[in-house]
Amino acid sequence: MKVILHIGAHRCATRNFQNYMTRKGDQLSQYGIAMMGPDRTRKGLLHGIQPGALSVTGRDPVTRAKGRIALQLCALRDAGTASLVVSDANMMGKLEQNLSLGQLYPGAGEHLSRLDHAFGGAVTDVMLNIRSPESYWASAMAVRLEQSLRMSNARTLERIAEATRSWRDVIHDIYCAMPGARIRVFAHEVFASQPEAQLSAVTGVNCPAVRGRFRLNSSSRLPELRADLPERFARLLPEGDGRWMPFSEAETASLRESYYDDMMWLVGGADGLAELVEDPNKSDVKPDNNTAADHMPQDDLTRGPLHDPDTGRLAGAG
Repeated sequence: MKVILHIGAHRCATRNFQNYMTRKGDQLSQYGIAMMGPDRTRKGLLHGIQPGALSVTGRDPVTRAKGRIALQLCALRDAGTASLVVSDANMMGKLEQNLSLGQLYPGAGEHLSRLDHAFGGAVTDVMLNIRSPESYWASAMAVRLEQSLRMSNARTLERIAEATRSWRDVIHDIYCAMPGARIRVFAHEVFASQPEAQLSAVTGVNCPAVRGRFRLNSSSRLPELRADLPERFARLLPEGDGRWMPFSEAETASLRESYYDDMMWLVGGADGLAELVEDPNKSDVKPDNNTAADHMPQDDLTRGPLHDPDTGRLAGAG
Protein backbone atom coordinates (compact mmCIF):
# COMPACT_ATOMS: atom_id res chain seq x y z
CA MET A 1 0.00 0.00 0.00
CA LYS A 2 1.27 3.46 -0.90
CA VAL A 3 1.30 5.87 2.02
CA ILE A 4 1.31 9.41 0.61
CA LEU A 5 1.80 12.48 2.76
CA HIS A 6 0.25 15.61 1.25
CA ILE A 7 2.01 18.22 3.38
CA GLY A 8 0.80 21.44 1.79
CA ALA A 9 2.09 24.08 1.81
CA HIS A 10 -0.49 26.43 3.28
CA ARG A 11 -2.11 28.91 0.88
CA CYS A 12 -1.44 26.53 -2.03
CA ALA A 13 -4.98 25.19 -2.64
CA THR A 14 -4.55 22.44 -0.06
CA ARG A 15 -8.19 22.80 0.99
CA ASN A 16 -9.28 22.40 -2.64
CA PHE A 17 -7.37 19.13 -2.88
CA GLN A 18 -8.90 17.80 0.34
CA ASN A 19 -12.38 18.85 -0.73
CA TYR A 20 -11.91 17.12 -4.07
CA MET A 21 -10.96 13.84 -2.40
CA THR A 22 -13.93 14.10 -0.05
CA ARG A 23 -16.39 14.86 -2.84
CA LYS A 24 -15.05 12.07 -5.04
CA GLY A 25 -14.55 9.66 -2.14
CA ASP A 26 -16.94 6.98 -3.39
CA GLN A 27 -15.43 6.96 -6.87
CA LEU A 28 -11.87 7.01 -5.58
CA SER A 29 -12.57 4.12 -3.23
CA GLN A 30 -13.31 1.97 -6.29
CA TYR A 31 -9.66 2.48 -7.27
CA GLY A 32 -8.47 1.64 -3.77
CA ILE A 33 -7.71 5.28 -2.88
CA ALA A 34 -8.49 6.62 0.61
CA MET A 35 -7.76 9.87 2.44
CA MET A 36 -7.23 11.01 6.00
CA GLY A 37 -7.60 14.79 6.20
CA PRO A 38 -7.33 17.35 9.01
CA ASP A 39 -10.52 16.00 10.56
CA ARG A 40 -8.49 12.87 11.40
CA THR A 41 -4.94 14.14 11.75
CA ARG A 42 -5.86 16.95 14.14
CA LYS A 43 -8.34 14.95 16.20
CA GLY A 44 -6.22 12.15 17.57
CA LEU A 45 -4.39 10.34 14.79
CA LEU A 46 -1.13 12.29 15.07
CA HIS A 47 -1.46 13.29 18.72
CA GLY A 48 1.77 13.00 20.66
CA ILE A 49 4.15 12.96 17.69
CA GLN A 50 5.30 16.57 17.78
CA PRO A 51 6.91 18.21 20.85
CA GLY A 52 4.46 19.28 23.48
CA ALA A 53 3.38 18.85 27.08
CA LEU A 54 4.34 15.56 28.70
CA SER A 55 1.62 13.02 29.30
CA VAL A 56 0.34 12.99 32.87
CA THR A 57 -0.36 9.26 32.56
CA GLY A 58 3.33 8.40 32.33
CA ARG A 59 2.82 6.67 28.98
CA ASP A 60 5.06 7.51 26.04
CA PRO A 61 2.86 9.53 23.60
CA VAL A 62 5.12 8.74 20.63
CA THR A 63 4.90 4.99 21.21
CA ARG A 64 1.13 5.26 21.53
CA ALA A 65 0.95 7.29 18.32
CA LYS A 66 3.05 4.71 16.45
CA GLY A 67 0.73 1.94 17.58
CA ARG A 68 -2.37 3.93 16.66
CA ILE A 69 -1.05 4.69 13.18
CA ALA A 70 0.10 1.10 12.62
CA LEU A 71 -3.38 -0.19 13.46
CA GLN A 72 -4.97 2.25 11.01
CA LEU A 73 -2.56 1.31 8.22
CA CYS A 74 -3.06 -2.38 8.84
CA ALA A 75 -6.86 -2.05 8.74
CA LEU A 76 -6.75 -0.09 5.48
CA ARG A 77 -4.32 -2.52 3.91
CA ASP A 78 -6.49 -5.47 4.87
CA ALA A 79 -9.51 -3.68 3.38
CA GLY A 80 -7.75 -3.55 0.01
CA THR A 81 -6.60 0.06 0.01
CA ALA A 82 -3.92 0.60 -2.61
CA SER A 83 -3.09 4.25 -1.85
CA LEU A 84 -3.66 6.21 1.35
CA VAL A 85 -3.31 9.99 1.19
CA VAL A 86 -2.72 11.73 4.53
CA SER A 87 -3.35 15.42 3.88
CA ASP A 88 -2.63 18.23 6.33
CA ALA A 89 -0.56 21.37 5.70
CA ASN A 90 0.25 21.60 9.41
CA MET A 91 2.47 18.53 9.12
CA MET A 92 5.32 20.84 8.04
CA GLY A 93 4.56 23.41 10.72
CA LYS A 94 2.05 26.13 11.52
CA LEU A 95 1.47 29.04 9.15
CA GLU A 96 1.52 31.46 12.07
CA GLN A 97 5.04 30.33 12.93
CA ASN A 98 6.14 31.16 9.38
CA LEU A 99 4.65 34.64 9.70
CA SER A 100 6.16 35.21 13.14
CA LEU A 101 9.66 34.18 12.05
CA GLY A 102 9.44 35.45 8.48
CA GLN A 103 10.72 32.12 7.10
CA LEU A 104 9.35 29.19 5.13
CA TYR A 105 8.78 26.27 7.50
CA PRO A 106 11.99 26.48 9.56
CA GLY A 107 10.93 23.42 11.58
CA ALA A 108 9.93 21.23 8.62
CA GLY A 109 12.84 18.84 9.06
CA GLU A 110 12.09 18.02 12.68
CA HIS A 111 8.34 17.80 12.16
CA LEU A 112 8.62 15.41 9.22
CA SER A 113 11.38 13.34 10.81
CA ARG A 114 9.07 12.69 13.75
CA LEU A 115 6.28 11.78 11.34
CA ASP A 116 8.51 9.37 9.45
CA HIS A 117 9.39 7.68 12.73
CA ALA A 118 5.74 7.52 13.78
CA PHE A 119 4.75 5.91 10.48
CA GLY A 120 7.49 3.33 10.92
CA GLY A 121 9.10 4.19 7.60
CA ALA A 122 5.89 3.31 5.73
CA VAL A 123 5.68 6.66 3.90
CA THR A 124 6.34 6.04 0.22
CA ASP A 125 5.54 9.43 -1.32
CA VAL A 126 5.44 13.10 -0.33
CA MET A 127 3.38 15.73 -2.15
CA LEU A 128 4.60 19.32 -1.78
CA ASN A 129 2.75 22.31 -3.23
CA ILE A 130 4.83 25.45 -3.65
CA ARG A 131 3.97 28.99 -4.71
CA SER A 132 5.90 32.09 -5.71
CA PRO A 133 6.90 33.61 -2.34
CA GLU A 134 5.48 37.10 -2.88
CA SER A 135 2.05 35.53 -3.58
CA TYR A 136 2.40 33.01 -0.76
CA TRP A 137 3.24 35.64 1.86
CA ALA A 138 0.66 38.12 0.56
CA SER A 139 -2.07 35.48 0.79
CA ALA A 140 -0.97 34.46 4.29
CA MET A 141 -0.91 38.07 5.48
CA ALA A 142 -4.32 38.83 3.99
CA VAL A 143 -5.86 35.85 5.80
CA ARG A 144 -4.19 36.79 9.09
CA LEU A 145 -5.37 40.40 8.69
CA GLU A 146 -8.96 39.24 8.26
CA GLN A 147 -8.86 36.70 11.06
CA SER A 148 -6.86 38.52 13.75
CA LEU A 149 -6.50 42.13 12.56
CA ARG A 150 -2.71 41.87 12.58
CA MET A 151 -0.61 43.72 10.00
CA SER A 152 3.04 43.03 9.36
CA ASN A 153 5.18 46.15 9.61
CA ALA A 154 7.77 47.39 7.15
CA ARG A 155 10.68 45.76 8.96
CA THR A 156 8.96 42.38 8.88
CA LEU A 157 8.34 42.68 5.14
CA GLU A 158 11.98 43.61 4.59
CA ARG A 159 13.15 40.64 6.66
CA ILE A 160 10.98 38.26 4.63
CA ALA A 161 12.24 39.70 1.34
CA GLU A 162 15.86 39.37 2.45
CA ALA A 163 15.54 35.86 3.90
CA THR A 164 17.80 33.31 2.25
CA ARG A 165 15.61 30.30 3.01
CA SER A 166 13.59 29.25 -0.04
CA TRP A 167 11.52 26.28 -1.21
CA ARG A 168 14.77 24.59 -2.20
CA ASP A 169 15.79 24.54 1.47
CA VAL A 170 12.39 23.17 2.45
CA ILE A 171 12.82 20.35 -0.06
CA HIS A 172 16.28 19.57 1.32
CA ASP A 173 14.75 19.30 4.79
CA ILE A 174 12.00 16.97 3.55
CA TYR A 175 14.52 14.73 1.82
CA CYS A 176 16.73 14.50 4.91
CA ALA A 177 13.72 13.77 7.13
CA MET A 178 12.21 11.17 4.78
CA PRO A 179 15.01 9.78 2.60
CA GLY A 180 12.97 6.72 1.66
CA ALA A 181 10.06 8.70 0.19
CA ARG A 182 9.65 9.98 -3.34
CA ILE A 183 9.12 13.75 -3.26
CA ARG A 184 6.89 15.27 -5.92
CA VAL A 185 6.59 19.05 -6.20
CA PHE A 186 3.50 20.73 -7.65
CA ALA A 187 3.58 24.41 -8.63
CA HIS A 188 0.52 26.23 -7.34
CA GLU A 189 0.44 28.34 -10.49
CA VAL A 190 -0.16 25.17 -12.53
CA PHE A 191 -2.04 22.79 -10.24
CA ALA A 192 -4.23 24.96 -7.99
CA SER A 193 -7.33 24.06 -10.02
CA GLN A 194 -6.22 20.53 -10.95
CA PRO A 195 -6.51 18.37 -7.80
CA GLU A 196 -7.32 15.31 -9.92
CA ALA A 197 -4.05 15.75 -11.85
CA GLN A 198 -2.09 15.87 -8.60
CA LEU A 199 -3.72 12.73 -7.31
CA SER A 200 -3.24 10.93 -10.62
CA ALA A 201 0.47 11.78 -10.59
CA VAL A 202 1.10 10.13 -7.22
CA THR A 203 -1.27 7.17 -7.48
CA GLY A 204 -0.89 6.25 -11.14
CA VAL A 205 -4.69 6.17 -11.44
CA ASN A 206 -6.65 8.20 -13.98
CA CYS A 207 -8.69 10.01 -11.33
CA PRO A 208 -12.10 11.55 -12.08
CA ALA A 209 -11.96 15.15 -13.25
CA VAL A 210 -13.38 18.19 -11.52
CA ARG A 211 -16.46 19.77 -13.07
CA GLY A 212 -16.08 23.51 -13.08
CA ARG A 213 -13.69 25.51 -10.91
CA PHE A 214 -13.93 26.01 -7.20
CA ARG A 215 -11.78 27.84 -4.67
CA LEU A 216 -11.93 27.27 -0.95
CA ASN A 217 -10.34 29.34 1.79
CA SER A 218 -8.89 31.77 -0.73
CA SER A 219 -7.70 35.18 0.43
CA SER A 220 -10.08 38.06 -0.19
CA ARG A 221 -9.47 40.66 -2.85
CA LEU A 222 -9.14 44.32 -1.96
CA PRO A 223 -12.87 45.26 -2.17
CA GLU A 224 -13.78 42.43 0.24
CA LEU A 225 -10.90 43.29 2.56
CA ARG A 226 -11.88 46.96 2.72
CA ALA A 227 -15.51 46.01 3.38
CA ASP A 228 -14.74 43.49 6.12
CA LEU A 229 -12.04 45.35 8.05
CA PRO A 230 -12.45 48.13 10.60
CA GLU A 231 -11.96 51.59 9.14
CA ARG A 232 -8.50 52.08 10.69
CA PHE A 233 -7.22 49.10 8.70
CA ALA A 234 -9.33 49.56 5.57
CA ARG A 235 -7.99 53.04 4.93
CA LEU A 236 -4.43 51.69 4.83
CA LEU A 237 -5.23 49.46 1.88
CA PRO A 238 -4.76 50.68 -1.69
CA GLU A 239 -7.49 51.28 -4.22
CA GLY A 240 -8.17 48.69 -6.87
CA ASP A 241 -9.90 45.36 -7.30
CA GLY A 242 -6.97 42.94 -7.32
CA ARG A 243 -5.31 41.01 -4.56
CA TRP A 244 -3.43 42.96 -1.92
CA MET A 245 0.34 43.02 -2.30
CA PRO A 246 2.05 44.35 0.85
CA PHE A 247 5.59 44.22 -0.57
CA SER A 248 7.36 47.00 -2.45
CA GLU A 249 8.32 46.48 -6.09
CA ALA A 250 11.93 45.79 -5.09
CA GLU A 251 10.88 43.28 -2.42
CA THR A 252 8.51 41.58 -4.86
CA ALA A 253 11.26 41.32 -7.46
CA SER A 254 13.64 39.78 -4.91
CA LEU A 255 11.10 37.18 -3.80
CA ARG A 256 10.15 36.31 -7.35
CA GLU A 257 13.80 35.93 -8.34
CA SER A 258 14.28 33.33 -5.62
CA TYR A 259 11.34 31.41 -7.12
CA TYR A 260 12.96 31.52 -10.54
CA ASP A 261 16.11 30.05 -9.00
CA ASP A 262 14.13 27.32 -7.25
CA MET A 263 12.27 26.47 -10.45
CA MET A 264 15.45 26.32 -12.48
CA TRP A 265 16.87 23.92 -9.90
CA LEU A 266 13.73 21.76 -9.98
CA VAL A 267 13.52 21.73 -13.77
CA GLY A 268 17.19 20.71 -13.82
CA GLY A 269 16.47 17.66 -11.69
CA ALA A 270 16.77 19.07 -8.15
CA ASP A 271 20.02 17.13 -7.58
CA GLY A 272 17.94 13.96 -7.55
CA LEU A 273 16.11 14.98 -4.36
CA ALA A 274 12.68 15.73 -5.81
CA GLU A 275 10.63 15.68 -9.01
CA LEU A 276 8.81 18.70 -10.41
CA VAL A 277 5.51 17.47 -11.83
CA GLU A 278 4.73 19.01 -15.20
CA ASP A 279 1.36 20.26 -16.36
CA PRO A 280 -0.46 17.24 -17.83
CA ASN A 281 -2.16 19.55 -20.32
CA LYS A 282 1.27 20.21 -21.84
CA SER A 283 2.43 16.62 -21.96
CA ASP A 284 3.40 17.00 -25.59
CA VAL A 285 6.09 19.54 -24.71
CA LYS A 286 9.60 18.12 -24.56
CA PRO A 287 11.24 18.30 -21.12
CA ASP A 288 14.16 20.40 -22.41
CA ASN A 289 11.70 23.05 -23.57
CA ASN A 290 10.15 23.45 -20.12
CA THR A 291 11.46 26.50 -18.31
CA ALA A 292 10.99 28.03 -14.91
CA ALA A 293 8.97 30.78 -16.58
CA ASP A 294 6.22 28.25 -17.30
CA HIS A 295 5.55 28.05 -13.57
CA MET A 296 5.72 31.73 -12.63
CA PRO A 297 2.60 33.35 -11.11
CA GLN A 298 0.15 35.48 -13.06
CA ASP A 299 -1.71 36.78 -10.01
CA ASP A 300 -3.25 40.24 -10.09
CA LEU A 301 -1.52 41.77 -7.10
CA THR A 302 -1.87 45.34 -5.90
CA ARG A 303 0.76 47.10 -3.85
CA GLY A 304 -0.51 48.81 -0.72
CA PRO A 305 0.84 50.67 2.31
CA LEU A 306 1.22 49.09 5.70
CA HIS A 307 1.12 50.81 9.04
CA ASP A 308 4.34 50.35 10.96
CA PRO A 309 3.37 50.34 14.66
CA ASP A 310 7.01 50.76 15.67
CA THR A 311 7.55 54.02 13.81
CA GLY A 312 4.04 55.41 13.46
CA ARG A 313 4.52 55.83 9.72
CA LEU A 314 3.28 54.21 6.56
CA ALA A 315 5.57 51.87 4.69
CA GLY A 316 6.01 53.64 1.39
CA ALA A 317 6.03 52.19 -2.08
CA GLY A 318 9.77 52.67 -2.58
